[in-house]
Amino acid sequence: MFCNHAGMTNIDQSISTLSAERARIPPFAFVLTVCIGVIGSNSLALGPIAPEVAKALGADVPAVMTASAAFGLGTAASAVFLGRLIDRNGPRRMLAAALLLLAAGLAGSAFAPALPLLVAAQLVVGIAAGIALPAIYTLASVIAPAGRESETIGLVLTGWTLSMVAGVPLSAAIADFAGWRAVYLVVAAATLVACAAVRLATVREGPGGKATSPLAALGVSGVAPLLIACAAFMAAFYGVYAYIGDHLHAALGLPVSANGLVAVSYGLGFGGAAFLDRLIDRFGADRLLPLIFLAVAGVYVLMSAASGSYPAMLAVVFLWGLANHFGLNVLIMRLTGLDPARRGAIMGLNSGVTYLALFAGTLGFGAAYSGTAFYTLPLAAAALMLAAAASAALAPR
Repeated sequence: MFCNHAGMTNIDQSISTLSAERARIPPFAFVLTVCIGVIGSNSLALGPIAPEVAKALGADVPAVMTASAAFGLGTAASAVFLGRLIDRNGPRRMLAAALLLLAAGLAGSAFAPALPLLVAAQLVVGIAAGIALPAIYTLASVIAPAGRESETIGLVLTGWTLSMVAGVPLSAAIADFAGWRAVYLVVAAATLVACAAVRLATVREGPGGKATSPLAALGVSGVAPLLIACAAFMAAFYGVYAYIGDHLHAALGLPVSANGLVAVSYGLGFGGAAFLDRLIDRFGADRLLPLIFLAVAGVYVLMSAASGSYPAMLAVVFLWGLANHFGLNVLIMRLTGLDPARRGAIMGLNSGVTYLALFAGTLGFGAAYSGTAFYTLPLAAAALMLAAAASAALAPR
């Protein structure tokens, strides 16, 4: 009897393991991927079309880029202070509302007759994105089948690849063909389509909870060290990425268009990593995060060594995208798993830290770049990644 019972138990475990492996990722994950894509397309679109915008609005390019800064600061503030509403009202409802606001801000950007109004419209877009991004990451963790969490989150994260590889070149093409205002109208239309898909979807979100204050969410065990790791991780990325294009142009004598291939190489690496995400579920996110951050540090060291060669840089940038995908995926898995009742607030803090790191990383690395050569920036980023690995290792599992 004992042997039979043990045999049946083993069979049951095998069946449950197989069913977990075969559980399909819900189609709604693709809707979330598109949502990330439209947000990313807005955040990356202004750079390529800035000269046209400046000419149309009677301003210079640096002044036009203040709209991008407004978007980033709006996203950070909104994510920290409004992300907590996701826990009370449900992530799907908040995402749908945020996408409507996003579309309105994009339409305002398209019809802005003067630069201050463009800056104001991008601030509105940032506020919407600060709600949408935590809601998307929360929904990704909610809908993920057991045993396929990292694959589901990884699929959603490929929206960033979509915006980088397709969104940026498409924005430039639309601007050339129909003017820069058409870029924002097209992204606004795509946002409305995504909003309709979100509203029509049926998602089991669980009962609504309470709106947790940012300070209370910060007090959840493990949140603080993981957010410190997030800050170092993102500052390293944005600090290096911001100055690659100038390095290729000024130091290597390449045309500005060479930076487009760098973006494509990074995007392909970032998106290609999604096919390997199942390995994370197999080995466990807890133990992998510090190791992944160490691998990212190694990529930065390689980048510093390869900084004098364009082909070598393209190869390293592909590895950079690959490693960063794993880092972001596992970081989100760790954060969303700490306290399911406060996922919205925690992911709001994550998005807030990300966009503050964008600001600090770009500013700090810019000061270093102006006084030294580019090769020092990846070395500084590697040091930040060592700090991120140490902080992630200290986070309780």
